Amino acid sequence: MTIKDVSSKPLQELISLQGRVAVVTGAAWGLGRATARRLAEAGASVLIADLDEEKAAATASELAQEFGGTVTSVRMDAGDPEAITAVADKAVGDFGSLDIWVNNAGVASHVPLFDLTDDEFDKVQAINLRGTFVGAREAARRMIAAGQGGVIVNVASLAGINGIAAGQAAYVASKHGVVGLTRQMSIELAPHDIRVLGIAPGVMLTEKTMFLADAGKDMAAATGIPGIGGGRLGRHGSADDIARTILFCASDMAMFMTGSTLVVDGGVLA
Repeated sequence: MTIKDVSSKPLQELISLQGRVAVVTGAAWGLGRATARRLAEAGASVLIADLDEEKAAATASELAQEFGGTVTSVRMDAGDPEAITAVADKAVGDFGSLDIWVNNAGVASHVPLFDLTDDEFDKVQAINLRGTFVGAREAARRMIAAGQGGVIVNVASLAGINGIAAGQAAYVASKHGVVGLTRQMSIELAPHDIRVLGIAPGVMLTEKTMFLADAGKDMAAATGIPGIGGGRLGRHGSADDIARTILFCASDMAMFMTGSTLVVDGGVLA
C-alpha cells in the first residue's frame, strides 16, 4: 500500500480529526489530559484510559462538555497486557473504529543505580516499554483489520535520547526502548498505512511535576546540560506544548512522517 498524498487538502481539513477515534492512555492528568483535550477539539471521538478511574471519568465529562463531542473513559493498568487489549476492543466496540492510539501512560523511577532492585527495574519496563509495545501492537491489529490505516504516537522522553540525572537507570532504559520500538514498528506497519511516531518531551510542568521548576536547576548541574529545566526559550514547557505536537503527528499534517521521534524540549539539546 502507498500512503496517500494530501497535498490538495486545505489546511482546515489537514488538521481536522472529524470522524476519527482516538485512545489516549494515562489521560486523566497532565500530558495525557492535554492531549485528549486537543484531539477532542480537533473533532476526534476520544477514549481516555487511565488507572485512576474516577479522575478519568471526570476528565472525559469535562472535555465532552467543553467541545460537545464524544469523550468517554475506561480504567486501564498500563502494566497489564490483558487490560490494554480490552481497551482496544472497547474502542472498536463503542465507536466502530480505531484510528489513533497515543501511548502516554508511564511511571518514573528515582533510584540510585546500586539501590535499584530487579523488581523495580522490571516494573518500570513493564509499564513504560512493554505497555507501549502491547498498546501499539493491539492498536495496529485492529487498524489492519479495518484496512483504513492509522497513527500510533509513543510518548518517550529526552531520557530516550540521552542519559539524564543520577537515579534514572530504569527510566532511561525504558524510554530508549520506546524510541527504538517506534523506529522498528514504523518499518513493519508502513505497508498497512499505519504511521508510528515518537515524542521526546523535556521537563514539562503539569499538576504532578510542578516541583521540577526548581529541580531542573539541580538536573542542569548534575548533567552539565544548560537550561535543562526550561530550555532556551525562556520558560518551562507546558502539557499543551506536547499536546499540540501530538495533534500534529496524529493529523494529516504529518502524513509523510513515520519512525521519527520529535524532540520537544525548548532547545535543551540544541
